Amino acid sequence: MGIALITPFKSDFSVDYEALRHLVRYQIDSGADFLAILVTTAETPTLTAEEKVNIKQLVVEEVKGQIPIVIGCGGNNTQAVVNELQTGDYHDVDAILSVVPYYNKPSQEGLYQHFKAIAQASPVPVILYNVPGRVGVNMTAATTLRLANDCENIIAIKEASGNFDQIDDIIKKKPRHFNVLSGDDGITFPLITLGAVGVISVIGNAFPKEFSRMVRLAIEGDYQNALPIHHRFAELFKLLFVDGNPAGVKAMLNAMGRCENVLRLPLVPTRITTFEKIQSILNSLK
Repeated sequence: MGIALITPFKSDFSVDYEALRHLVRYQIDSGADFLAILVTTAETPTLTAEEKVNIKQLVVEEVKGQIPIVIGCGGNNTQAVVNELQTGDYHDVDAILSVVPYYNKPSQEGLYQHFKAIAQASPVPVILYNVPGRVGVNMTAATTLRLANDCENIIAIKEASGNFDQIDDIIKKKPRHFNVLSGDDGITFPLITLGAVGVISVIGNAFPKEFSRMVRLAIEGDYQNALPIHHRFAELFKLLFVDGNPAGVKAMLNAMGRCENVLRLPLVPTRITTFEKIQSILNSLK
């Protein structure tokens, strides 16, 4: 279980580095297998270049090599991503997570050439991120498999298409070095039963111990004990995204006393009704 780590903010919208430091320690102590930093859930588009450097440095200092660190590095300008990979400092991270280009809707050949260029430029392994609901285009199983076979340092995909036939096709035909990770907490359990090897999780920010237990049980084939945990979190999965991500998980963390319930525009906190539902479920889980 990897964690798509949030960025805590103070009431004045500055980065709350102390809350972030505590959150990283909480993840490590609670069984997270790796951290995915500066990705969508971190509200990365709203962060300054200086804040990104500070966040990376803080996470590296706190992790101390105990678990791998994956860092977001993607965009819809291929050359800009390549330049970033060639000039940036990636010595302290273990892989990059690179999203399918958004807004300009490239063809499947365009997607292939985009990620091939990134793979050739990257000094660390590459994890693809397919999330058509956010970027406006779906990377097909055929394109994913073509990349997996042609580029040795493309090692995995975070699949958030929700298309079980597509994901199953990737799992059945992928090369041995390539893995499939769930990009959606709510379907992690069924995807593991198909052969996915884990998840990059949002809800794990709040419940790393419990959710990592479900993931491990499912990977071990102990579905009888994994399924009740999946069902236990079913309502929270829905509330996570009803008002957008990471509004839901920040509301959870706020209710747990781990960070302020603050997001940077254009994102805003969950509605009061959603927050009250989250609080009620958290109370019942105790």
